[in-house]
Amino acid sequence: MSVPYALLALLSEGPNYGLQLREEFEARTGEVWPLNVGQVYKTLGRLERDGLAESDGTADEGPQKRFRITTHGEAEMAAWLRTPPDMTSPPRVELVMKILVAARMPGTDVHEVIQAHRLYLVELMQQWTRLKDGEARNDLGLALAVDAELFRLDAVARWLDAAEARLKRARAGPPPPAPAASPQLRRAAARR
Repeated sequence: MSVPYALLALLSEGPNYGLQLREEFEARTGEVWPLNVGQVYKTLGRLERDGLAESDGTADEGPQKRFRITTHGEAEMAAWLRTPPDMTSPPRVELVMKILVAARMPGTDVHEVIQAHRLYLVELMQQWTRLKDGEARNDLGLALAVDAELFRLDAVARWLDAAEARLKRARAGPPPPAPAASPQLRRAAARR
């Protein structure tokens, strides 16, 4: 999540103080991503430095300094909202790395590794589902954040299933020759 742009979005509703921005950020994100006040003021300082926000001009730092979005900040925020994030390269996911390493480590039962992570995912999904059925029922921000997390965890669980099936097939016999990866995919993976 991009904290600077989230703060700009809050400032687009009107001038505000850092502490209030922190509280509003946490409330709107269902309190899933807590911020410390130091992070808020550091980010506001960078936004001010970059001309995206401005303070009320008081010399005092801290909770009495009020910030507002600039015209340049409004344009930047609007552009950010409509610009898809760069998803051309796969992210470095620790779980994927663990399975890749375990699959080639002598004496390691990769099935056992997968099962340990699958069990953990199921427990997490149960926790998020309880939250969805409880607190998130009447909190739109929290409900959206919980839905996103449940979908993410479901995708990870499905990947574990697919990885396990692929590893079983690989153990059963030699794999068919794989087509060469496209140069674009190799370059994208190398950049990561």
